[in-house]
Amino acid sequence: MTKAVAARVILAPLTKADGPALFKWINDRDLVLYNAGYRPVHEPTHREWLAGLAGRRDLVAFAIRLKRTGRLIGVCQLTAIHAVNRSADLQIRIGEASARDRGYGSEAVKLLVEFGFRDLNLHRIALHVFAVNTRAIRTYERAGFHHEGTLRDAVYLDGRFVDVEVMAIVKDEAAR
Repeated sequence: MTKAVAARVILAPLTKADGPALFKWINDRDLVLYNAGYRPVHEPTHREWLAGLAGRRDLVAFAIRLKRTGRLIGVCQLTAIHAVNRSADLQIRIGEASARDRGYGSEAVKLLVEFGFRDLNLHRIALHVFAVNTRAIRTYERAGFHHEGTLRDAVYLDGRFVDVEVMAIVKDEAAR
């Protein structure tokens, strides 16, 4: 896929020019705490990660851009792609604060799910989300993901234990 287009966002390949924004977002402690424990990433490690994306068969990553302006607002990816099980895990980050709570993440998730089922021939797409991240949970529910379970006190985050919700969608559900 070269790009996927929704009403207001486009999923397109990441470019080297996206590197500085991605580096800023991965080192924004408050942003990272939505979905991971915070640990600073050094620039050489980040550049190596970005350069290595093209050769990976277990991962596809996309820039999330505003359709109207082309401005980069986030990144999303399918990871742990398993050809035999036809499964993958979904991750998304809306890095630009001004782009949050505007429905862009919902559009991007729907496009990424469509891509996974149509272009990668996946059967199942799953994700893990911190139970305290209610905004993300609502986004995933709107995209058709179902709760499959709770991993109680699974993550030690910012001085406390947090539950992790497991959610997934299968191809037949997305077709409805």
